[in-house]
Amino acid sequence: MKTAHDLVCEARTRIREVELEAAPAMLIDADVLIDVREADEYATGHIPGAINIPRGLLEFRLSSTPGLESRALSVVVYCKTSGRAALSAATMADMGYLNVHSIAGGFDAWAAAGRPVVKPALPDFE
Repeated sequence: MKTAHDLVCEARTRIREVELEAAPAMLIDADVLIDVREADEYATGHIPGAINIPRGLLEFRLSSTPGLESRALSVVVYCKTSGRAALSAATMADMGYLNVHSIAGGFDAWAAAGRPVVKPALPDFE
């Protein structure tokens, strides 16, 4: 029986993971940056320019969003620490996407390194 950790390790053997230091340059050339965390995680802060598609909806949103259907898109995915992103990148490869990268260390490593983070402002009700 495989564990979630086993599945992530297996996925990492099949994907291209970009180191944190190289991620900003990779994002410049990417067609789309996808945050595969849950909506509440995304709302607390995310990498600038990222769209939110939770991992549980990934296949369905990719298949039903015309701007994301091209298998030639240059895609970068990330999550909190990179496990869900590895699984997402492997799934996208299985779907035929040719140029998908995952950010090693995920959002936590990005934020800890002092990279830019978008934090939505809360409305002022005063």
